[in-house]
Amino acid sequence: MKYPIKNINKYSLSAAALIAVLGLSGCSDNNNSPSPEPTPTPTPDTVMQTYSVTVTNLTANQPMSPIAIAVHSNDVMLWQAGESANVALEKIAEGGDSSDVAAIEGIEVTASGAGILMPGMSETITITLDEADVANLTVATMLVNTNDAFTGLNSYDISMLAVDTMVAMKGMVYDAGTEANTEEKGTMPGPADGGEGFNETRDDVDFVHIHPGVITMYDGLMDSVLTPSHRFDNPAIAISISRTQ
Repeated sequence: MKYPIKNINKYSLSAAALIAVLGLSGCSDNNNSPSPEPTPTPTPDTVMQTYSVTVTNLTANQPMSPIAIAVHSNDVMLWQAGESANVALEKIAEGGDSSDVAAIEGIEVTASGAGILMPGMSETITITLDEADVANLTVATMLVNTNDAFTGLNSYDISMLAVDTMVAMKGMVYDAGTEANTEEKGTMPGPADGGEGFNETRDDVDFVHIHPGVITMYDGLMDSVLTPSHRFDNPAIAISISRTQ
């Protein structure tokens, strides 16, 4: 038995139309579905670097104020020979007070020793820095049995130190040039005198220079309270810097 051709065509067209309608409905549903949330871009981990700074007091009888460490941009200098000392340096050199260092423009990180560094003793201070803060490092401390003597390391570039490498150097003694070296009773904060620390009055040459050394009462400076044990030669400190991470 044969079916008319036209019935077959009609059935086929109806099925095709139904499929087309279902297809359109499916597309409409997909268009109304919520868009997926974008995948967040991962934030890179912060890279940290760790350094150990060891300072050794090489003098016979000059205790040193708590070691001050500053990390800063390469255009910062805590002192410059031949130029006037800033107030932050004056406070270190006259009274061992490094609290103003952090306020100097360009200084990113500061650290301080635990206390007085006695003759022959060493102290290690560890600093951990964000990679972006790694630049130059400064160390400063006062010889407390003096009027305004200080020593340290001025703006040393640590950015090139590789992990597990170490550099060693020694520090000269400077005179801040802010207070006359009278060595008189009441003018020095160390145990040889127990006198005044910082005084904003400047009665010396008012520029930083290599310290000429103390004279003492035994050398003819009659008003001095210092003895030959308080003399010092250069260098006065040894400094080593190691990168450990």
